[in-house]
Amino acid sequence: MLSSLGSKTFHQITNFGKFVLFAANTLREIFGFKYKFRLVFEQVVHLGINSIPIVTFTALFVGMAFSVQVVTELLRFGAPDLVGGVVAIAIWRELGPLLTGVVIAGRVGAAITAEIGSMKVNEQVDALNVMGQDSIIYLVAPRVIALFLLLPLLVGLADIVGFFGGLLVAISTSMINYVSFFSSANTMLNSFDILSGLIKAAVFSLVISLNATHLGLNVQYGAQDVGKKTRKSVVISIVIIFGLNYVLSVLFFAT
Repeated sequence: MLSSLGSKTFHQITNFGKFVLFAANTLREIFGFKYKFRLVFEQVVHLGINSIPIVTFTALFVGMAFSVQVVTELLRFGAPDLVGGVVAIAIWRELGPLLTGVVIAGRVGAAITAEIGSMKVNEQVDALNVMGQDSIIYLVAPRVIALFLLLPLLVGLADIVGFFGGLLVAISTSMINYVSFFSSANTMLNSFDILSGLIKAAVFSLVISLNATHLGLNVQYGAQDVGKKTRKSVVISIVIIFGLNYVLSVLFFAT
């Protein structure tokens, strides 16, 4: 049992080391501007436009559901003027970046892993290398850059939609008007709250894209392994996003 545990631990450490080297190599190529802007633009369109509907609907209903809870409790304690501020802080600081990151990890991260994994199984990646095309520059860097640019924009969209979803629920109670809602949000929400959410989005984008591309390039055993790596990509990205969200929240607001 101890031998098996030690072997698995050593294997995980080795895999983590390979991922760190892969991430460092990818970032070096990106900062060296060796990628093609055309490929980045294609990925922006492919990954970004198709993600807008699911991000919008998710943010809308999360904002509405959260507002229901906040309105109920604050009305019970006689503090309806705080509803707008509480909803704004919760969405811009936490709910917007976190849930958008999870949605994108499930949708975009899985798609990237499956796409690159299928290319690996069909030996298209090997063909690129034979033709002198670096797979990191051709396949990885455009997706990493595209998601790095897209996720903060999608988080900003989710924050706005979620905030107005909360507003709709709040004013539907007929005990809170939109003037007090916006006044409370303007008083309690500051620019750093908005900036912190966008910083989280940028960090989450690197986690999703680097993890998805790394696992896609490491597919080895055919179609079955593509599914396994795709599932693993989503699970790992979501777990890391939740962990990093806590760490960043502590750094931003508890220190």
